[in-house]
Amino acid sequence: MILVPVKNLSQAKQRLASALDQHDRTELAQAMLFDVLSTLSVWREHPQVSLVTNDPFALQLARHFSFSVILDIANHGETDAIEMATRLCESRGVETTLVIPGDVPLIQVWELERIFEDAPVEGSVLAPSFDGRGTNAVLRRPAALFPLRFGNDSFEPHLAAARATQKPCVVLNLPGIALDVDQPQDLLELMSAPGETRSQRLLRHWNMPQAANE
Repeated sequence: MILVPVKNLSQAKQRLASALDQHDRTELAQAMLFDVLSTLSVWREHPQVSLVTNDPFALQLARHFSFSVILDIANHGETDAIEMATRLCESRGVETTLVIPGDVPLIQVWELERIFEDAPVEGSVLAPSFDGRGTNAVLRRPAALFPLRFGNDSFEPHLAAARATQKPCVVLNLPGIALDVDQPQDLLELMSAPGETRSQRLLRHWNMPQAANE
């Protein structure tokens, strides 16, 4: 199962506050989530996709793309949401979980296929962010092989936790998945990258290279 955690988008992307006001941050977060779900929807043989959320816009998108929802009533954060969703997956007999964030708008189908192609029979796959600090995709088999703890510097702890299981851990550097949008400089990277995603079109319409460079 693919799990996409989505926090309250009305308060999204606080670290972009120096470049965007809250209205624009929310609009961008919504556009990026649309891009991620759109890519998942065109993957012909995708596993079941569940959004882990209680956000109204995310719930609307789940209906639009015919994805399931695991309601995150508590809304305490990505780590707690995924822990709750993982327990639910275990109870339903789900053997594999792939966690994908909603802020990797350049994600490609071939990258998702690569993750599953390279996944060990038992073990994990990690895809880091460009700077090597964050974790932008995690496949675990079995589903609760090790706990996930997301944050600014999650990759090394995830790698250590994966290796501690003594199961194979594959690290993949995937360019689309690697670009998450958390800092103002990421806006320019997204805007200038090849492609015509909804979030790219939004940034190009705003035409804001100076703000992104602050």
